[in-house]
This record gives sequence, C-alpha cells and structure tokens, in this order.
Amino acid sequence: MAMACKVCYGEGMAVDLSIVIPAYNERSKIRDDILAAAEFLRQQNLAGEVLIVDDGSTDGTSLEAGQTCVPAPLALRVTTCPEHRGKGHAVRTGVLASCGEVVLCADSGRCVPYGAALPAMKWIEDKACQIAIGSRKMPTSRIIRGQPLHRRVVSAILRRAVVHTFPEVRDLSDTQCGFKLYLGSVAREVFGQSVIDGFLFDVEILVRAIRKGYVVRQFPIEWICDLDSRLSPAKATMPVLADLVRLRRLLGR
Repeated sequence: MAMACKVCYGEGMAVDLSIVIPAYNERSKIRDDILAAAEFLRQQNLAGEVLIVDDGSTDGTSLEAGQTCVPAPLALRVTTCPEHRGKGHAVRTGVLASCGEVVLCADSGRCVPYGAALPAMKWIEDKACQIAIGSRKMPTSRIIRGQPLHRRVVSAILRRAVVHTFPEVRDLSDTQCGFKLYLGSVAREVFGQSVIDGFLFDVEILVRAIRKGYVVRQFPIEWICDLDSRLSPAKATMPVLADLVRLRRLLGR
C-alpha cells in the first residue's frame, strides 16, 4: 500500500472527517495515536485527515509525529505550538485548521476506541444534532479502568461548580470527556469565538453552542483511564477555578 507522510488534501477536495489530537509530551504514544486514527479512517473508507497539535512539548513529540506515515491518500498534519498554553489552545488550533465535514476531537492515549464515533457521526449526518459528546457516566458506558479516587473527587467537585455556574450543561453528564464530535462548520464557528486555553475549554464550547441553539447529544463509550495522563488534578484545580470565574464574567450566568 502506498504511504504518505505529512500529506494534505488539495484545494476543493472534500474531507469527510478531521481527527484532532492535542498532545503534550506524548512522544511514546503519538505514533500509535496516529496509526489508530488512520486505520479507523481507512476501515470506514472515509476521506480524512489527522491533525496533531503539539502543545509546546519538550520530548520530541512533533518529531515523532512527523516521522509517522499514514496510508495515502489520508492526510497527516502536525502543528507545533512554540510554548505550552494548554489543551484548550491546542484543540482550538487543530479545529480551526481542520476542513472536515465532521470534526472528531480525541485525547492522546486512545482511551476511547474510534469505532465509538460511528453512531454520533450518523446523528450529525442526519442533522439530529450538531455536537455529540462521549460520556463515561451513562449507564451503558463500559469503564475498563476507572480514574483514581483523588481524580474522581476533584472531578465531582468541579462538576458541581460548573453546573452551578452554567445550568445549561446540567443534563450533560460528562462535559470533560475528551471524545467529542462536531459538525465541522459549527466546530470552526464556536472554537473561533472561544478564549479559554485550559481544562475548561469544553465547558465554554458547550455553553456557547447551546446558547446559539445548537443541539448537543451524548452517547455511551468504552473508556480506559490513561494513568500516564499529563493532567494533575492537584495542580489544575486552582487554574480551573480561575477559568470558571473568567468564564462567568465573559459569558454571564
């Protein structure tokens, strides 16, 4: 099979699905992330692109990603941010560079099998919703390895604070799950207006989308906790709360 490295689709060529993967010091994982995303696109016979956004890594993540090859005619694009600014900034950078009819944002580490996206893609295609988010909290979700206790406690506290501040997301059981799909035009519109670079970017995107009248649905997933995650709840709590205050000032309640 012909192989391609850093290939982009030509002008005017339709892209069915853009897969955006933010990465920070993920050199040991990024090759497998790219290959898994490319294999999913190949198996589903989708015209697709994989967009890796390196959020200022110091371990050679961009180099490893750039040396990974995907089957032609799939496209692989690697963007390197000059400094570490946060997951929200990395995802925004990838989304705004995307050109897919549908955009899938997925965390590094393959915590959710890409096949979980298929029902949500059908929803978006059928115009049943414009955003579909994976949820670890639904009764039919399958958790292979859960979060450590301290992360669950911090997550529960932050969720209460988020729902109290923005009741619009009350019915969404897992706003922070890193597996979300968007109608491409809606993703580029809403991310183009977003400002939060950190952990709460998901909340900002969902609140903005809901207030614009876009339909958000959630779907069950199979999920395995990445114990090598770069997120440290202890270090992230104060910045997250600061972002919540900033969001409330920016968007109102």
